[in-house]
Amino acid sequence: MSLGYAEKLSYIEDVGKVGMTEYFDPPHVLQEKSKHLVVFTGAGISTSCGIPDFRGPKGIWTLQREGKALPEASLPFHRAMPSLTHMALVELEKAGILKFLISQNVDGLHLRSGIPREKLAELHGNSFMEACPSCGAEYLRDFEVETIGLKETSRRCSDEKCGAKLKDTVLDWEDALPPKEMDPAEKHCKMADVVLCLGTSLQITPACNLPLKTLRGGGKIVIVNLQKTPKDKKANLVIHGRVDKVIIGAMEFLKLQIPPFVRIDLFQVILTQALSIDKKYVNWTLQVASAHGRRAPLPFVKSVEVSFLDNQDYKAAILHVQPFRLKRRTTRTKSVELVLKVNFIDGCGCQSAEYNIPIDFKVSTDCHNLDKEVVLQRLRDTAIQDLCCGHNAVVEREATLMPKSEVTVYAIVTNIVQYTKPSKAVADSLSNGDVKRRRESVNGTGTSRKRSKGHRNKSRS
Repeated sequence: MSLGYAEKLSYIEDVGKVGMTEYFDPPHVLQEKSKHLVVFTGAGISTSCGIPDFRGPKGIWTLQREGKALPEASLPFHRAMPSLTHMALVELEKAGILKFLISQNVDGLHLRSGIPREKLAELHGNSFMEACPSCGAEYLRDFEVETIGLKETSRRCSDEKCGAKLKDTVLDWEDALPPKEMDPAEKHCKMADVVLCLGTSLQITPACNLPLKTLRGGGKIVIVNLQKTPKDKKANLVIHGRVDKVIIGAMEFLKLQIPPFVRIDLFQVILTQALSIDKKYVNWTLQVASAHGRRAPLPFVKSVEVSFLDNQDYKAAILHVQPFRLKRRTTRTKSVELVLKVNFIDGCGCQSAEYNIPIDFKVSTDCHNLDKEVVLQRLRDTAIQDLCCGHNAVVEREATLMPKSEVTVYAIVTNIVQYTKPSKAVADSLSNGDVKRRRESVNGTGTSRKRSKGHRNKSRS
């Protein structure tokens, strides 16, 4: 990565007032190319996703100190989409420029955007991640895990040889940084010739001292943050400005495109059946459930409508409450075909999706072990080509004879976000991190994080 991109950005220097900038050429020392770039991120890269930071002009602690009310969020935390900066980092990693990424955020957007887990250290955890303390398996969820502080959750490890109770991964204030995250972060900071700090106030210890480790080996520090940080004097280049705006310039200079973000959500349809005592009827149950388990929440589904094709013997039903479950009885000789309409919550780019499901009470023992990653990539490619949400596919199907049941896992494209460069007038008028985005969405872009007042999370800095 050429740090000469600052010439194209017009290096932004703070002149004492937020939003005011002056431009001049960067120091000559930053003209070489980085061979081992490490990026260190904080809450400032997620403010344009609708997730507030703490110390920014509209941060939670700033507003509380000024006696101002916190803004209402239009969407829940689990529907937050990656920012322009998140997706730019994905492209930099794919191009071989970004070697490792360290994040203090718990919003899970780096993983959701496509950063490989082995190249990411989430120092303070991930609100959507559960981990097995026994075998080390990790489970990325589409719902916010209900606990923080490395506590046990209500689910178990799915490995048949393990089965231990899972724990959340988000640290509380008194928790030490986990070696699993801290060790590779420290290793890569020592190897780095450049550590690029994006959207962090660099005030939370010990995480804030990680970038300094590059200095011992002759590496350099670049800081991009709207406010001053305690580490500014240690940096070779400081840009007091909006992270998204700076990253746009960097990508233009490198001639790299910021890829669109495609969100794919999963759910499963479970059909079970059993003969009545007199063996004249079949009692069957249809359930729409989370792909993470039958008892797990299904946060992106608002309701489920069930109707029947060419059959007046069955009454249609609308299921508003989870678990979305319908029970019916039919004679053994009669088969039916139902239409399942899944209605999605606000914030999804499509309002609903329909699926025709035949019920013939002949459960096959064949299992369709599809290549999940291939199916998901095909969905992404189709969604980007058509710029349309709602594309869906079966990613797994499994049947059992005792009890008779069939489980089908569906994947559906629920959001597409394209990132476009804002005009200078728009960029100068927006709050920190805000950019103009084309988004396939029902409602606005605001999101919120639900936490009890008793837990102030240290993961945003």
